[in-house]
Amino acid sequence: MMFSRSTHVIVCITASFLFMDPLNVLLIIVDDLRPTLGCYGDKLVRSPNIDQLASHSLVFQNAFAQQAVCAPSRVSFLTGRRPDTTRLYDFNSYWRVHAGNFSTIPQYFKENGYVTMSVGKVFHPGISSNHSDDSPYSWSFPPYHPSSEKYENTKTCRGEDGELHANLLCPVDVVDVPEGTLPDKQSTEQAIRLLEKMTMSASPFFLAVGYHKPHIPFRYPKEFQKLYPLENITLAPDPQVPDGLPPVAYNPWMDIRQREDIQALNISVPYGPVPVDFQRKIRQSYFASVSYLDTQVGRLLSALDDLQLASSTIIVLTSDHGWALGEHGEWAKYSNFDVTTRVPLMFYVPGRTASVPEAGKKLFPYLDPFDSLSELMDPGRQAMDLVELVSLFPTLAGLAGLQVPPRCPIPSFHVELCREGRKLLKYFRYHDLEEDPYFHSNPRELIAYSQYPRPADSPQWNSDKPTLKDIKVMGYSIRTIDYRYTVWVGFNPDEFLANFSDIHAGELYFVGSDPLQDHNMYNDSQGGELPRSLMP
Repeated sequence: MMFSRSTHVIVCITASFLFMDPLNVLLIIVDDLRPTLGCYGDKLVRSPNIDQLASHSLVFQNAFAQQAVCAPSRVSFLTGRRPDTTRLYDFNSYWRVHAGNFSTIPQYFKENGYVTMSVGKVFHPGISSNHSDDSPYSWSFPPYHPSSEKYENTKTCRGEDGELHANLLCPVDVVDVPEGTLPDKQSTEQAIRLLEKMTMSASPFFLAVGYHKPHIPFRYPKEFQKLYPLENITLAPDPQVPDGLPPVAYNPWMDIRQREDIQALNISVPYGPVPVDFQRKIRQSYFASVSYLDTQVGRLLSALDDLQLASSTIIVLTSDHGWALGEHGEWAKYSNFDVTTRVPLMFYVPGRTASVPEAGKKLFPYLDPFDSLSELMDPGRQAMDLVELVSLFPTLAGLAGLQVPPRCPIPSFHVELCREGRKLLKYFRYHDLEEDPYFHSNPRELIAYSQYPRPADSPQWNSDKPTLKDIKVMGYSIRTIDYRYTVWVGFNPDEFLANFSDIHAGELYFVGSDPLQDHNMYNDSQGGELPRSLMP
């Protein structure tokens, strides 16, 4: 284990500490949030409320998603199974029918006596969650979606011409938008209402809240732009497409190109760069969206405190994947690079990651990003080892005192309840657990797996989001403490089989000397000998 400790004393309660009642769970899932936060060392972004949560949490600094696109990632970590098991690489199938009737995290808590509730974007809406957010399996009540969601991609962005457009950059006057509100504001209000109801319930609760921002379009209250003057916005440190990048590894960010303000720039496809001035505007709006998101997290956690639930509720905050802000010449997710697979992941566990708050004292008072200085906040306890989002299921179960699902056999398509990720309980200093043979104390033995599908060896109109039938190449990637290694191999979508004898391209980046992953050393290495080690 590798830890860096904060300067303040944290009261660590061991496994001998017994809670009289089951702990509640608040799971906060953010969309497209890379670790651009103060608690992850970002000096520009103002995220005081998330940083405050981190100061009372165990923060995993090197957590990775298993596929950098919404639906496959969410199904993966909510079932504890990898994309090759859920067989979901796009948005167009429901795992219970397509792959196996796998249990989910909320389903497991529901079956163990919890009231389970969903607000906002938890599962990805649509076919991938059976047009029901996996109801009734996962939830005690029908999931809640904000009524204003339907305006997210419509012409609600006022341009310089005074007309409404469907733009990428969309700072708004909230009073002028349809219904006079935004989806994440509605989700916060609904989540608080549910928390208020649960104070009168005898059952423990599992509440999942899914926030939309900073997912595109960057539609947020325009006052948040003031936090990020354009003159303070720098470009990505590596805004060029790397010379050694295989064409199959590049995504042409087609969803960005469909926005009216991007179309007006007449950028060539697939590699044409975004004009420098517009790059700064994109980065400004992403950061502003993060700060807007932070205010919603702050209001939710402040309400949890006001309702005296902070001492009895586990809080987890994570994201489905990251997002490139010009790194490698890309403006999206859809790749295996760290910038799109690395995510924030933090656990607040009362009595374990922080002392139980004193009566009348708030752990999570709301912090205004326009007033507070998040960089002065204690960073909390940090875990530096590599971990994966598929570990969320067994870890949450164990922290809540439930039996941890067993490791999955290979294959596990007919096993409803098991987990493919290792449990992370030892990071919380449990001293009397049975030894976990899958726990590694040597950081060089830890591996995080990711993958991404492509329709062809060169960028196509559907390279970002190929449907299953169009997938011809799969990029399997392993991230260790020393390197990221990716091999692109032939893939049969009818049989869900990768052919590791059919290597299309490879990538090898040594993160110590090349942390941004700009210099592909694959052709200078014995890359062809490694592919079979990629399979988890």
